[in-house]
Amino acid sequence: MKTLGTGDPVRLGPYRLLGVLGEGGMGKVYVGQDGAGVLAAVKVLRPELAHDTNLAQRFVREAHAAQAVRSKGIAAVLGAQTEAARPWIATEFLAGLTLDQAVDTYGPLSEPALRDMATSLARTLADIHAAGFVHRDLKPSNIVLTSEGPRVIDFGIARPEHGLTLTNTGQIPVTPGYGAPEQVLGQRVAPPADVFSLGAVLVYAATGRRAFDGDHVAALQYEVVHGQPQLDGMSPHLRTLIAPCLAKDPAVRPVPLQIAQAMSAPKGADRVWRRGNVADAIKSRETDAQRLTTHITAQPTAGSPSLTRRRLLTGRSGAGVAVAAASGTTAWWLGTRDGTASRSPKTSGPFDIPPAVRTPVERLDRRLGRDEPVGDHPANIWSLSDVADIYSPGLLPVRDVLVFGAASGGIAGHDVTNGKRRWSAPDIMAKGGYLSLSDRLVACVDSQGALRTFVPSTGEAKWVCSDAEAATMLAADAEAVYVLTKEGSVRSVGRSDAKVRWTATVPADFRENLINPAAVGQGRLVLSASNGSVLAVRTSDGRAAWIRTAQFDEHDIKVRPFIYGSTVYVNGRALEARRLSDGETIWSTKSTGGSVRDGWGSPAVGAEAIYASDGNYPMRLDMRDGSRMWTPERTGHVGKTMTSLDKSRILVAVHAVWAFDSSGMESYPTQLIAAKAADGDEVWRYPLPHFDNVRLAAAGNRVFVMYDSALEALTTF
Repeated sequence: MKTLGTGDPVRLGPYRLLGVLGEGGMGKVYVGQDGAGVLAAVKVLRPELAHDTNLAQRFVREAHAAQAVRSKGIAAVLGAQTEAARPWIATEFLAGLTLDQAVDTYGPLSEPALRDMATSLARTLADIHAAGFVHRDLKPSNIVLTSEGPRVIDFGIARPEHGLTLTNTGQIPVTPGYGAPEQVLGQRVAPPADVFSLGAVLVYAATGRRAFDGDHVAALQYEVVHGQPQLDGMSPHLRTLIAPCLAKDPAVRPVPLQIAQAMSAPKGADRVWRRGNVADAIKSRETDAQRLTTHITAQPTAGSPSLTRRRLLTGRSGAGVAVAAASGTTAWWLGTRDGTASRSPKTSGPFDIPPAVRTPVERLDRRLGRDEPVGDHPANIWSLSDVADIYSPGLLPVRDVLVFGAASGGIAGHDVTNGKRRWSAPDIMAKGGYLSLSDRLVACVDSQGALRTFVPSTGEAKWVCSDAEAATMLAADAEAVYVLTKEGSVRSVGRSDAKVRWTATVPADFRENLINPAAVGQGRLVLSASNGSVLAVRTSDGRAAWIRTAQFDEHDIKVRPFIYGSTVYVNGRALEARRLSDGETIWSTKSTGGSVRDGWGSPAVGAEAIYASDGNYPMRLDMRDGSRMWTPERTGHVGKTMTSLDKSRILVAVHAVWAFDSSGMESYPTQLIAAKAADGDEVWRYPLPHFDNVRLAAAGNRVFVMYDSALEALTTF
């Protein structure tokens, strides 16, 4: 590791920079450490490139993609600032070997290791796709083997599912031999492209050779598009499992969760990352990462051993690697999964935050290999009665628990797999709301206005900000939690130190009428008022960035902005797409309803589309221009939805969209509808005995529905 030189910053955000890990054409990667002692890899765009629009957009896109994906299988973003003079992204350290280095040094993986890796990578891709992104560059050098399993890195060219592969110059930004045929041809790239790349990675891991090869790049790419994969050296049953991933037609490739189910790693297969030659190399890298913190932060003494840059980058075994940026790409994560210098010794301090646990995934309710779901209604996974506060602000799935206001008071966390209570916090003011902080903490407010945090899986109390004087939770990003104070101001509390960063006074129209929650992303906190007005403030200092005044007679419509990438979608009498940075309108689609209560419900984003209710009917719109892609009138399948626009947000869950039909039978006046997201074709109806205070949420292939004080978990497709 190099020492900091002239022109290198000494601090970025909460991170004190300790040295330079690597550098390339786009930027540098530094070792950083926050006030709690957590190590991070901090990537910075070169200052001379900050004004290059294409590179700056790619950098912002990378930060957004990595922040949007919630998965144990990636290196989590700890912080990012893409609007600063020197844009930067900080991720947790990953200590280990990249897959190509492990195979080059120790040979192909054993079948148990291969199955465990395939299962883990498939689940990670499912998480990436569920967030609306396609990785686009899955390859052996972008897979890091750690003591807790494989991790996917480098979101440098990850994008939402819409868009083409070709760049403005015609260059194909994929790795030859691993990019899918549609990427090579510059066609539309969707999740099946990542499945193709996964198949190519598995062939390499199983045989030590690429699935496609050629004497030069053009010949290799020709083989990808027209040739057959080389599967020699693989057992027949592995070949049967992997070959479908490499199909030329994206439509016939399996989906990631099907791959995970088919691979079904044998019990104990994950021990391969903790025992054996590869595990020894990983352990060596973790030890050196731990020593790095002590060595850099402590004052050196005479005769103390020196941790050289070569040793940092190669490890004592000669096989471990620090995944640092030595080129224009972004393979630059290093360290342990939870972002600390070492997993031991463990402490119980308020800022010693454990990593997010894996999300237990429910089997999709479909016959393998067929499009039609099983049965005429969703299966009930579990149900509870008299457990929820009927005024609970919402349902918050956080990996393996579901958090909501408890009927007995405060909030509680229940196991998503069986509904059993894990923990409760009776002193919390549930009506103040609760937020997930990168799935590693749950933040909420107590009756005294203190901002409190808890570990989601266990309920263990962590840091507290007694100065928050909070009444309501608004939103949270990688750096701060935003609250509405008892006096009606908006306040930012830093996640790294639990200290108030700024307090902003908002216009009177918002001060007494703010709707919870707000939306936050890319340096903007977007607030809405009960009169339909929308205000965006800068997350750096709380100053107003732009305002959208209420449209005509929007008092009967709950306006709830939704941020996706660099765009914020705002409902009301019209559904609008606005540029997040300055509020400029990109497109606007008026409601077709004639009633004074008609308008657009809260928007949700799925694959390539926006879903929202127009009046009482669900719609699918093209996110690029707002044009209607399907409507009930066109499909003839999805019926009239809930009558109260306050509750009309459509839920997107895997391949389904969920909404309410409140025009049903006398005995069951409300029914939950599940329709195909692609075309609106109705698949399931699920009757509910009550309609009051209905809440919906989805995670891990489960749909959670609350009505009155009852709670149910349902399957989806």
